[in-house]
Amino acid sequence: MSRFLGEIRQLGYVVPDIEEAMEHWSEVMGVGPFFYNPRVPIEGYHYNGEPFVVENSVALANSGFIQVELIQTRNDAPSMYRDFMQAGNMGLQHVAYWTKTFDADLARMLELGFRVQMEGNVGANGRFVYFDREAHPGTVIELSEVVGPKGRMFEMIREASIGWDGRDPVRPFPSLTGE
Repeated sequence: MSRFLGEIRQLGYVVPDIEEAMEHWSEVMGVGPFFYNPRVPIEGYHYNGEPFVVENSVALANSGFIQVELIQTRNDAPSMYRDFMQAGNMGLQHVAYWTKTFDADLARMLELGFRVQMEGNVGANGRFVYFDREAHPGTVIELSEVVGPKGRMFEMIREASIGWDGRDPVRPFPSLTGE
């Protein structure tokens, strides 16, 4: 457990082929079901303070309380995911801490000397930031707000994993609008 942000709740893997990765994780690792979005709607995205339009595919599944996130970049917009792959890395790109007190936790990390390198918003109350410090080549910390639709979606994904029997290993991404 982090003395700064609590428990790690998500392991984020950047992969070259998300469909292949979902198949591997569900068939070989027994993790699923995956909820897949071929293009995640990210608003207010910034990399090193500059706005860009990113196109990322994301698949989410849980193994116990840990969420596995698979990410494939679909364009060459600047991002920490792109940098990770261009550096020759593959695999664990970030660990995420989830928070319902985003502003306070972000302020704490900034006071500790961390700098935001990548940020955006996914759905209402779904802000995220990635910090600039690497734990080992390429792996960084994400702080992810889980209030509102994104938090409810994460809980639904966790519940779907409980007792999962291997059927329907890839499912559509739930709505982030709360509908």
